[in-house]
Amino acid sequence: MRTFAGKIWTLIVSFLLITIAFMYLFTDFLYEQLYVEDTEASMIEFGGKLATKYKGGAVSDELIAEIEEHNNYSIFNVFAVRNPRELSACVPFDIDYETLIGPDERRQLLEGNAVTKIGYEERFERQIISVILPFTDENRLEGILYLYYPLAKISELASKEVVLLIAGVVMFSILIGYLVFKGLKRIMYPLHELQQAVRRMSTGDYRARVGVTSNDEVGQLSEAFNHMAEAIQREDEERKVFLATVSHELRTPISYVKGYSESIQNGFIEGEQKDEAICLIAREANRMERLTNELMQLVHIDTEETDKMYPMVLAETLRDSAALVNTKAVEKEIAIVLELNEEIIIEADEEKMRQIFINLLENAIRYSDRGTSIYLNAVIEDDSAVIQVEDKGIGIPQEDLPRILERFYRVNKARSRADGGSGLGLSIVDKLVQQHRGTLHIESELGKGTIVTVKLPLMEE
Repeated sequence: MRTFAGKIWTLIVSFLLITIAFMYLFTDFLYEQLYVEDTEASMIEFGGKLATKYKGGAVSDELIAEIEEHNNYSIFNVFAVRNPRELSACVPFDIDYETLIGPDERRQLLEGNAVTKIGYEERFERQIISVILPFTDENRLEGILYLYYPLAKISELASKEVVLLIAGVVMFSILIGYLVFKGLKRIMYPLHELQQAVRRMSTGDYRARVGVTSNDEVGQLSEAFNHMAEAIQREDEERKVFLATVSHELRTPISYVKGYSESIQNGFIEGEQKDEAICLIAREANRMERLTNELMQLVHIDTEETDKMYPMVLAETLRDSAALVNTKAVEKEIAIVLELNEEIIIEADEEKMRQIFINLLENAIRYSDRGTSIYLNAVIEDDSAVIQVEDKGIGIPQEDLPRILERFYRVNKARSRADGGSGLGLSIVDKLVQQHRGTLHIESELGKGTIVTVKLPLMEE
């Protein structure tokens, strides 16, 4: 079987059959070896005690009778005889006297050792274990003490009921195999569902989901797959929206550049109008360049990690950022007021940190009224550096605040297009802040101004 469930089923059934065979052989070993050895030892011990009753000389009838009385309460059958042939009158089965006490056995008996024999006896339809102990006097074998006991051999029961045994094993194996198959089918069903969902996703259907029916590893795998599928679906939808928005954003400047350039080329625009058209083409080209650069920056932020993290004095970076945008502020007669804690030290990429606050300050300048002020503050709260950029500008409507960090989202699309805004600035800032394990929060009230709060972790000592 090539399927995973088939391999597990085959493995379990194989182990089951091996276990049955091992248990049978092991049981037979214990029953045969330990049981027979224990019986033999008990018979030799019991016979040895009886043999002490013999004091020498001829074996008397009184001794024979006394020994045979033990048959009334002993589990072993015991007889004392002067001649082995006399056993025919005692034991209920035939004895081969020539093999019973041959030359080797006689030598063992004369040496005082017991002789043990095991053989099948038709009279009992089972094996018989017998122990022979000697009555010796001055190196003469005067008689023998004969004990026998029918062995209850497990293999005889198996051979007698072999068909029933085999049938039972086969039926038991089939039952266990069926139950294992049903159990595996139930266990493997979520994996089968997962396999089908993966195939659907490979074809582009990111709506594929699997049911979570348990809390075990398979259930956790299914849940993880669903989370992954949701993330991929969301990413795919965002990608489609992103591409559609990029296409829309580029369509307008491209149409301007194409239309005016063709008009100039064909001589439809001349004089001052031609100069204005060239200025418009240059402005739209700059806009496309800026949009392309910001898109490339977003791609890099999404795919790269910040690896240039060094200790830096935050106040210096904020002061440099304010100086770089001061020319634009002066043009609108806007004052940038700094209130900075000089002791704040963070671990950051200085270039990206400067980019964050230049972007926030430029936004504040762009949307502030002429003659107002912008406040740039930096303080320590708990274990974080809290930086705020506050302006007294036009503000942001409350309904737009939840989406203000989305890519290409503009509060006032007409005004944003006029001043060159692409709707990507705050998205870039948010990504850069996240790279520095910080948070970005925006509060605003329409007509009164906006407060942008950046919280960054302090450098660990």
